[in-house]
Amino acid sequence: VIDTSTSQHHLVAFHKGDYRKWCTQNDFTSMLAEDMKARKAQKKNDQGTLDEHVWPEAPKERVVAYSDEGFHEAAIQWLINTDQPLSALERPSFRKMIDFAACAKNGVRIPDRRVTR
Repeated sequence: VIDTSTSQHHLVAFHKGDYRKWCTQNDFTSMLAEDMKARKAQKKNDQGTLDEHVWPEAPKERVVAYSDEGFHEAAIQWLINTDQPLSALERPSFRKMIDFAACAKNGVRIPDRRVTR
């Protein structure tokens, strides 16, 4: 056989089913032109995922930037929500805490109830 394309055309025209069956039985990838085109189209349609490259990031603690208006509003809400007397804002321990926090350059992390025990 001088030209292999003639035998390929013959294989496709008369023995395509047998060839595919043989490929399946022998764990062989079909090299028929239409099968190669179908694999190429499937590969093009398969969307890759980033699942193995991306993982959840731990939530970062949010530090609130200071503003006079924000502090005033927060102080009023604290008084109301904790049922504090108005004089609580004048107590030396409260003022000491606020003065200390005022020195922070990147905000203040407030300890939760488990840390204060």
